[in-house]
Amino acid sequence: MAQPVVQTKSPVEDDVLKQLETVIDPELGVDIVNLGLIYGVDVNDDGTCILTMTLTTMGCPIGNLLADSIRQAVTKLEAVHTCEIDLVWEPAWDIDHMSRYAKVALGLHE
Repeated sequence: MAQPVVQTKSPVEDDVLKQLETVIDPELGVDIVNLGLIYGVDVNDDGTCILTMTLTTMGCPIGNLLADSIRQAVTKLEAVHTCEIDLVWEPAWDIDHMSRYAKVALGLHE
């Protein structure tokens, strides 16, 4: 399976993805975009950002910590006032979702 590609429709959504690259998974030490956890970004005209994402495991103990970090990072953008997270489990995450950068950083060679 190839890494999911997040489709953005606007420069603001591109900026959101860039901000999300600053959110590091504390257990793995790699950002959540390169880990392949972000499935979708949608920013409404009213400044609400809706992120569709998953976690590496269903019982991930850092889910709340990540959600707080995500909201802090995304709402730093002038065009984003609030951030809602739509946590999904389909498609299920696996290491094939990670970018090459993430795999190299974690010592997982293709």
